[in-house]
Amino acid sequence: MPLSIYDASIPVLKRGLTNLAALLTKAEASAVARKIDPSVFLTARLAPDMHPLARQVQIVSDGAKGGAARLTGGESPSFADTEATFAELQARIAKTIAYLDGFTADQFAGAETREIVLKTPNGDFSFTGQSFLLTFMLPNFFFHITTAYNILRHNGVDLGKIDYLGRP
Repeated sequence: MPLSIYDASIPVLKRGLTNLAALLTKAEASAVARKIDPSVFLTARLAPDMHPLARQVQIVSDGAKGGAARLTGGESPSFADTEATFAELQARIAKTIAYLDGFTADQFAGAETREIVLKTPNGDFSFTGQSFLLTFMLPNFFFHITTAYNILRHNGVDLGKIDYLGRP
């Protein structure tokens, strides 16, 4: 049986979000144990021109819900980017997973060839659903999870590869 767009997107997105939530749980516990104000982690960034941790999580959420909506020809819900605590980021992740849980495989029928156009300040980008998923959506999703992981590692949170990948 061929791999469907649904199978290559929704379970992958949910796993990535679940793993990101676990990273945040470890980060919050690290802040408490080390008596560090959690805002230190939430506002940390790898370089001055990169987004801080909280924004990385918001972008992961937006990419997951927006990607699923585009692949199915729907509209993505809008979440305010106001999260400033670990609890608020966890709630956003949970809300994103709940949104993804609402999709069925049938909604992705024809997604491989669906035309997707992203309008950005740098111009429009056109994709088929398959190329959007494989060359933009998933790489962008994992870029921001990886950046969140790296911000936390850089700030001394005890994380390893299995924390990023999640347990099978």
